[in-house]
Amino acid sequence: MPLTIPQIERLYRTEGAARYGMEAINQEQHALQCALLAQQAAARPELVAAALLHDLGHLLYALVPEAPEGDDLHEFRALPFLRGEYPEAVLAPIRLHVAAKRFLCAVDEGYWGTLSPASRRSLELQGGPFNPQEVEAFLGEPHAMDAVALRRWDDQAKSPTRETPGWHHFRKILEQVSLREDADIAA
Repeated sequence: MPLTIPQIERLYRTEGAARYGMEAINQEQHALQCALLAQQAAARPELVAAALLHDLGHLLYALVPEAPEGDDLHEFRALPFLRGEYPEAVLAPIRLHVAAKRFLCAVDEGYWGTLSPASRRSLELQGGPFNPQEVEAFLGEPHAMDAVALRRWDDQAKSPTRETPGWHHFRKILEQVSLREDADIAA
């Protein structure tokens, strides 16, 4: 069953209060920063929503007792909870944002140097840079370039001092792109 907007917000305010990996911010701050960066880049509302929700899978993974070590496949974990609530223009960049990191490491010589130490460690767990066949397959994805844009905002959304609007601001965007007509009142 899809998560409602209030449930998503509650999840970010509770589970999202946990530190974002080895970064100096928490999961909620990271999500809000990423969405703000997307909005400042004049991204479509669907891509702003994807930026806000891209790491929701980490929060859902945190709820699993005795979760195994290694790559948590967070880019896929949230999709069943968002499908039916949001269009593919929101879901695909979420699904592809880890692949976009692997893609950028393969095609952009300087990209590796921009990654935080935590992102470098997670890249190893996620399979490392793409090989040429994987690059080609990624480029064939309809929302590949949206995922690349999301990835770049993801990399920048780690500032302990960046001010962001709160959920009241981004809730409107989630309501706007939701497939449900009653998204604003869903509890």
